[in-house]
Amino acid sequence: MVNLLRQILEVLQTSTIAEERGKDSHTKFWAAYKKVSGEYDDDMLERCNGNMDIVLIFAGLFSAVNTAFIIAIQPNPVDTTNALIFQLMQITLYGPSAAQPMILSPSTGYSSSTVWTQALAYASLALSLAAAFGAVLGKQW
Repeated sequence: MVNLLRQILEVLQTSTIAEERGKDSHTKFWAAYKKVSGEYDDDMLERCNGNMDIVLIFAGLFSAVNTAFIIAIQPNPVDTTNALIFQLMQITLYGPSAAQPMILSPSTGYSSSTVWTQALAYASLALSLAAAFGAVLGKQW
Protein backbone atom coordinates (compact mmCIF):
# COMPACT_ATOMS: atom_id res chain seq x y z
CA MET A 1 0.00 0.00 0.00
CA VAL A 2 2.81 2.40 0.89
CA ASN A 3 4.64 1.65 -2.35
CA LEU A 4 1.48 2.35 -4.34
CA LEU A 5 1.05 5.73 -2.61
CA ARG A 6 4.68 6.62 -3.32
CA GLN A 7 4.25 5.74 -6.99
CA ILE A 8 1.09 7.86 -7.22
CA LEU A 9 2.88 10.77 -5.54
CA GLU A 10 5.82 10.53 -7.95
CA VAL A 11 3.48 10.47 -10.95
CA LEU A 12 1.58 13.51 -9.68
CA GLN A 13 4.76 15.46 -9.02
CA THR A 14 6.13 14.89 -12.51
CA SER A 15 2.77 15.18 -14.25
CA THR A 16 2.11 17.86 -16.84
CA ILE A 17 -1.64 17.22 -17.05
CA ALA A 18 -2.49 20.69 -15.78
CA GLU A 19 -0.24 22.28 -18.38
CA GLU A 20 -1.66 20.17 -21.21
CA ARG A 21 -5.33 20.55 -20.20
CA GLY A 22 -5.32 24.29 -20.29
CA LYS A 23 -5.80 25.53 -23.81
CA ASP A 24 -6.33 29.19 -23.03
CA SER A 25 -3.48 31.70 -22.95
CA HIS A 26 -3.71 32.39 -19.20
CA THR A 27 -3.07 28.78 -18.25
CA LYS A 28 -0.16 28.49 -20.64
CA PHE A 29 1.30 31.75 -19.33
CA TRP A 30 1.11 30.68 -15.69
CA ALA A 31 2.54 27.24 -16.46
CA ALA A 32 5.51 28.84 -18.27
CA TYR A 33 5.89 31.39 -15.47
CA LYS A 34 5.96 28.65 -12.83
CA LYS A 35 8.64 26.76 -14.72
CA VAL A 36 10.87 29.80 -15.35
CA SER A 37 10.43 31.25 -11.86
CA GLY A 38 11.24 27.89 -10.28
CA GLU A 39 14.51 27.68 -12.23
CA TYR A 40 15.37 31.29 -11.35
CA ASP A 41 14.60 30.76 -7.65
CA ASP A 42 16.71 27.61 -7.49
CA ASP A 43 19.63 29.42 -9.14
CA MET A 44 19.29 32.42 -6.82
CA LEU A 45 19.17 30.24 -3.69
CA GLU A 46 22.29 28.39 -4.81
CA ARG A 47 24.16 31.67 -5.40
CA CYS A 48 23.05 33.15 -2.07
CA ASN A 49 24.03 30.00 -0.20
CA GLY A 50 27.50 30.13 -1.78
CA ASN A 51 27.83 33.83 -0.93
CA MET A 52 26.92 33.17 2.70
CA ASP A 53 29.58 30.45 2.86
CA ILE A 54 32.14 33.00 1.67
CA VAL A 55 30.96 35.56 4.26
CA LEU A 56 31.23 32.96 7.04
CA ILE A 57 34.77 31.99 6.05
CA PHE A 58 35.91 35.60 5.75
CA ALA A 59 34.26 36.64 9.02
CA GLY A 60 35.83 33.73 10.87
CA LEU A 61 39.33 34.43 9.55
CA PHE A 62 38.98 38.18 10.09
CA SER A 63 37.73 37.67 13.66
CA ALA A 64 40.65 35.37 14.46
CA VAL A 65 43.23 37.83 13.13
CA ASN A 66 41.49 40.78 14.78
CA THR A 67 41.39 38.97 18.14
CA ALA A 68 45.13 38.27 17.91
CA PHE A 69 45.70 41.96 17.14
CA ILE A 70 43.56 43.04 20.10
CA ILE A 71 45.51 40.75 22.43
CA ALA A 72 48.81 42.14 21.12
CA ILE A 73 47.88 45.80 21.78
CA GLN A 74 46.76 45.22 25.37
CA PRO A 75 48.97 46.87 28.01
CA ASN A 76 51.52 44.62 29.70
CA PRO A 77 50.50 44.02 33.35
CA VAL A 78 53.84 42.43 34.27
CA ASP A 79 55.35 45.66 35.63
CA THR A 80 52.47 46.27 38.03
CA THR A 81 52.48 42.64 39.15
CA ASN A 82 56.21 42.72 39.82
CA ALA A 83 55.90 45.93 41.87
CA LEU A 84 53.07 44.46 43.95
CA ILE A 85 55.00 41.23 44.58
CA PHE A 86 58.01 43.30 45.66
CA GLN A 87 55.83 45.20 48.17
CA LEU A 88 54.39 41.95 49.54
CA MET A 89 57.88 40.54 49.99
CA GLN A 90 59.02 43.65 51.88
CA ILE A 91 56.00 43.52 54.18
CA THR A 92 56.53 39.79 54.76
CA LEU A 93 60.25 40.17 55.52
CA TYR A 94 60.25 43.39 57.54
CA GLY A 95 56.76 43.40 59.00
CA PRO A 96 54.82 46.58 59.58
CA SER A 97 58.04 48.60 59.80
CA ALA A 98 58.70 48.03 56.10
CA ALA A 99 59.73 50.92 53.91
CA GLN A 100 57.11 53.12 52.41
CA PRO A 101 55.29 51.34 49.58
CA MET A 102 56.31 52.22 46.07
CA ILE A 103 53.98 54.42 44.15
CA LEU A 104 52.57 52.55 41.22
CA SER A 105 52.23 54.34 37.94
CA PRO A 106 48.62 55.07 37.06
CA SER A 107 47.28 52.95 34.26
CA THR A 108 44.87 55.63 33.06
CA GLY A 109 47.46 57.54 31.06
CA TYR A 110 46.71 56.04 27.64
CA SER A 111 47.21 58.23 24.61
CA SER A 112 44.21 59.11 22.50
CA SER A 113 45.63 57.19 19.53
CA THR A 114 45.81 54.02 21.65
CA VAL A 115 42.22 54.48 22.80
CA TRP A 116 41.03 55.04 19.21
CA THR A 117 42.98 52.04 17.93
CA GLN A 118 41.50 49.77 20.57
CA ALA A 119 37.99 51.16 20.03
CA LEU A 120 38.22 50.55 16.28
CA ALA A 121 39.62 47.05 16.81
CA TYR A 122 36.77 46.11 19.16
CA ALA A 123 34.17 47.71 16.86
CA SER A 124 35.48 45.79 13.84
CA LEU A 125 35.43 42.56 15.85
CA ALA A 126 31.82 43.20 16.89
CA LEU A 127 30.75 43.96 13.31
CA SER A 128 32.56 40.89 12.00
CA LEU A 129 30.79 38.67 14.51
CA ALA A 130 27.47 40.33 13.64
CA ALA A 131 28.09 39.58 9.94
CA ALA A 132 28.86 35.95 10.76
CA PHE A 133 25.71 35.73 12.88
CA GLY A 134 23.64 37.19 10.03
CA ALA A 135 25.14 34.69 7.57
CA VAL A 136 24.33 31.79 9.89
CA LEU A 137 20.76 33.02 10.25
CA GLY A 138 20.50 33.37 6.46
CA LYS A 139 21.79 29.85 5.87
CA GLN A 140 19.34 28.39 8.40
CA TRP A 141 16.39 30.28 6.93
